[in-house]
Amino acid sequence: MKKILIATKNVGKLKEIKAAFAELNAEILSLTDFENLPDAVEDGMTFEENARIKAKFFNKLTGIACLADDSGLEVDALNGAPGVKSARFAGYHADDGTNNVHLLDELKKIGVTESPADYRCSLIFIDTDGSEISADGIINGTIKITPRGNGGFGYDPYFYVSDSKTMAELTPAEKDEISHRGEALRKILPKLKDLF
Repeated sequence: MKKILIATKNVGKLKEIKAAFAELNAEILSLTDFENLPDAVEDGMTFEENARIKAKFFNKLTGIACLADDSGLEVDALNGAPGVKSARFAGYHADDGTNNVHLLDELKKIGVTESPADYRCSLIFIDTDGSEISADGIINGTIKITPRGNGGFGYDPYFYVSDSKTMAELTPAEKDEISHRGEALRKILPKLKDLF
């Protein structure tokens, strides 16, 4: 059975990817299955560049086919920030809570209570022979300073997909159906099935 290393320690991301890949004839691993792996240096200027950096880095390090995701939030009022720094918006060791506080602080500084925004996702799969498969996804919405819902992760409680519902209020199935990562996973899955 082929192994695929998902280059993340993010439990929420891993859960979404594992669910999408349930029909693949593959053993799904994550970075938490390995001890003392160094972090990849994500110094790309785009989500795609960072996903490729991670996929190549962990593929080379482990010798296992690797799927890397880089995704994040782009807020119009913040000129596209946090962008590729979404996971580290409040600093290198930031978590969802500190990133959300920083997002709200940045919006308050410019006197904004809501702004058009989007979530973007780039997936890069690097096989053991070095071949590459990629896919992208996007969802448009609105960032508002009033959080709603307890589901999801990251900026989901502040990302409104409609006037009355945030990503954090969606069931996992509803989120997968419309999310940036769900779209990218649906695009890449048939290509991976062809490989396997």
